[in-house]
Amino acid sequence: MHIHLSFSNPVPLYRQIVDQIKEKVLSGELPPGTPLPSIRQLAEEAMTSVITTKRAYSELENEGIIVTRPGLGSFVADLSNSDLKEIREDSVNERIQDLITTARLVGISGARLLKMVREGLEEETKGYERQ
Repeated sequence: MHIHLSFSNPVPLYRQIVDQIKEKVLSGELPPGTPLPSIRQLAEEAMTSVITTKRAYSELENEGIIVTRPGLGSFVADLSNSDLKEIREDSVNERIQDLITTARLVGISGARLLKMVREGLEEETKGYERQ
C-alpha cells in the first residue's frame, strides 16, 4: 500500500496516514477485509516512526475504519453502506471546517466564501455536462 507523506505539509504525519487510508477505503481501493501492512512495515515504507503509524492505526480503529485482531494484524472493517455514507459526510464536513478556517485566516467573509463555493459548484456542474 502506497502512502505518500509530505514533511513540509502542516498536517501532522499521522493525520496524513489516516486521511490517505480512509480515502482508499471510501473509494473502494481497499475493500472490507483487506489486510493492512503491519505498523512497523508501514512506518518503514512511509519513512516515519512506529509511534506515528501506531497513532494513525489507533485513530482509524477509533473511527471504525479498521479492526485489529491480536496476532493477526489490522484489516479494513466491514462497513455497511450507511457507515460509509456517514464517514464520507464526516470527511466532507472536516474539509468544510478547514475551508472556513482558512477563509477566516485570509480575511474572506462568510458571504464571499459562500459565493465562491456556489461558483465552484456551478463550474463543476458545467464540467460534468460537457462530458
